[in-house]
Amino acid sequence: MNFEMVMQELEALGKERTKKIYVSNGAHEPLFGVATGEMKPIAKKIKNNQPLAEQLYSSGNYDAMYFAGVIADPKAMTEADFERWIDAAYFYMLSDYVVAVTLSETDIAQEVADKWIASGEELKMSAGWSCYCWLLGNRPDREFSESKLANMLEILRNTIHDSPKRTKSAMNNFIYTVGVSYLPLHSEAVETAKAVGPVEIKRDKTKSKFLLASDDIQKAVDKQRLGFKRKHVRC
Repeated sequence: MNFEMVMQELEALGKERTKKIYVSNGAHEPLFGVATGEMKPIAKKIKNNQPLAEQLYSSGNYDAMYFAGVIADPKAMTEADFERWIDAAYFYMLSDYVVAVTLSETDIAQEVADKWIASGEELKMSAGWSCYCWLLGNRPDREFSESKLANMLEILRNTIHDSPKRTKSAMNNFIYTVGVSYLPLHSEAVETAKAVGPVEIKRDKTKSKFLLASDDIQKAVDKQRLGFKRKHVRC
């Protein structure tokens, strides 16, 4: 399948209701409004195709950019490629669920994520913290430095409330993911969650939302999900 064929198939799958949901979350035109599950049959036909993924991502169409992440070949991507992708990610569903997810399947994931976390830019920081969440929820504990993650929890404890909105959300998810998926620091993550307390996410037209990682970790404990790892990161 080539670029035009994929765009035609995506357009045919678009629904106005889904489009409105994406727009309410920050997407803008051009987009079709394709539910991510609907993309799977096309992805099965294509499998990994980096040149096609690059064409789709550079189109600026949200659905095409999302699908680019589904068919990308992460191992074929360089740090410069990921910098290009994160620069074009204009809202969190791209930064955290396309770029961060794709990055998490590479050998340079932690190195790039560390740079993004230190960047001071909202969506880069959000993608960096999110990438660690995808990594921790998939890879064996032995692939991580316990002292490094402990230091990240400490930094987070002191900075989360002053961070930008999307970064806050990703940082809160990091506390939860360490608490559930990285057993060596479960207790430290619980302590951090309690110290941080409710994290306020301000919203434009509705009331603020409050995130509480300590409650979410406890729910996972109650459901006996400690040590949870997913087999695959990408759909």
